[in-house]
Amino acid sequence: MLQIIVALLAGLVFGIGLIVSGMVNPAKVIGFLDVAGDWDPTLALVMGGALAVSIPCFRWARGRERPIWSSKFQWPSKQDLDARLLSGAAIFGIGWGLAGICPGPAITALNSGLLPVLLFVGAMLAGSALYQFTLGREG
Repeated sequence: MLQIIVALLAGLVFGIGLIVSGMVNPAKVIGFLDVAGDWDPTLALVMGGALAVSIPCFRWARGRERPIWSSKFQWPSKQDLDARLLSGAAIFGIGWGLAGICPGPAITALNSGLLPVLLFVGAMLAGSALYQFTLGREG
């Protein structure tokens, strides 16, 4: 039960951070991605802040035997770059650039009730289901 409470609190902090930083605003994200036009560099500060916190925390965690609220770490085991990873990253980036929103902020923005957000999350869920139905079995 404690793990669930900690996960919920971490998710709430993450969601609040997305809202405060403007990451749930597609116009702000598209402004950041528009490096050839009216570029808005403020989201670079968000990314820099995330890295400033996560890099030391990951280094600290790597030195521990196990997590505080679990019996073992679940680190990624795959370390090679393959076509599937690169194509997935490219599709994600293209979708992010076109829509101006990515999955985490989209879920956070669901409470807005805006039709574009609802359509985006619906399409994301449909894409996830399609992946599981077609390619998910081989991975």
